[in-house]
Parts: sequence; C-alpha cells; structure tokens
Amino acid sequence: MPLVTPLSANHDTETKELAAFFNETLGFCPNSVLTMQHRPAISKAFINLNKAVMANEGRVTSALKRMIAWVSSNATGCRYCQAHAIRAAERYGAEQEQLDNIWEYRTHQAFSEAERAALDFSLAASLIPNAVDETIQKRLHEHWNDGEIVEMLGVISLFGYLNRWNDSMGTTLENDAVDSGNQYLGKHGFEVGKHV
Repeated sequence: MPLVTPLSANHDTETKELAAFFNETLGFCPNSVLTMQHRPAISKAFINLNKAVMANEGRVTSALKRMIAWVSSNATGCRYCQAHAIRAAERYGAEQEQLDNIWEYRTHQAFSEAERAALDFSLAASLIPNAVDETIQKRLHEHWNDGEIVEMLGVISLFGYLNRWNDSMGTTLENDAVDSGNQYLGKHGFEVGKHV
C-alpha cells in the first residue's frame, strides 16, 4: 500500500493537461504524478522539468535517455522507475537487442563505446558516495560534448528524485509497466516488490 494515495487524474486540470505528455512516453499517467497532485505546484513543476530533461536534442536520443534512467534506477534499487524506464526505452525505439541485454551493456555488442560511456556515467553518478572520477570524465569527453553531458546528468538527477519519491512512497506500479519490467528485466529477477 502506498504511503499516500494517488488522486484522480481529473483532480487538477492543469496537471491533467500537462500529464498528457506521459501518454506518449508510457501510455498512461504515472501514479507518482497522481500522488504529486496533493500539491499541484509540485506535479506541474515536475512534469515541466521531465519534459525539458527528456527532450530529444540530438545525439543523446530519447531511447538512450531512458536507458540512462534505467541504469540509474537499477543502481538505486527503485523497481518502479526501472520498469518505467525500460518501458519508455521500448516505446522510444531502443533496439530490441539492447532492451534484451541492458544488464550486459558493458560487454554486449549491441552497445557502442559512446553508449557504454554514458551508461557507466549514469551508474557512477547514481552511487552513494558519487563515483564519477577522472576516468569516467575522460571517457565521456571522448564521445560526448558538454551540452550532451549536461543532458545526461539531467536525466540521472531527475531519476534520483523519482527513485527517492517512488521508493519512499511505495508507489503502486501500473500493469503496463509491470509487463515491461517482467519482459525485459524478469530474467534477472525483476520483482514489483513494495510497488503492488
């Protein structure tokens, strides 16, 4: 049972209009946003930040941003966000081979060196204490420019917020996200956990 019960999708008109964004990314409005509506200023600010951070600006593709989010969420242990991130990666055109082998991104041929550098950055930046070091920085700059690195850290930071929000709330995971989690992450022990 979640810490705070989500409100109806119709609770706040402005949030509802902004939340239409999630119909594209996930196919539904997340329960996390419905919970944030208890303070509509938070739900609206969050949706606008999410839209800005996840916008496709070029080489850091929408699919890669969602894989960065998955690595970050996996590092922190948030099952809710893991399922959402892998579902969104699928919906934004991540290659099937990448989705099937996300756990092996460091060694699997489906991932380029640039993608590995981005995903290693996500892992290092999500750990406590933070593990971004000179080696990570050097590898990033071999493949990505400053603006692209800012985009990546925006995703990692956004999911740092979401990981804490959803794990602390025990946000109920939506059925479609459960299906995506089971499909792509199940072979490695994905469970809904507290998010039932």
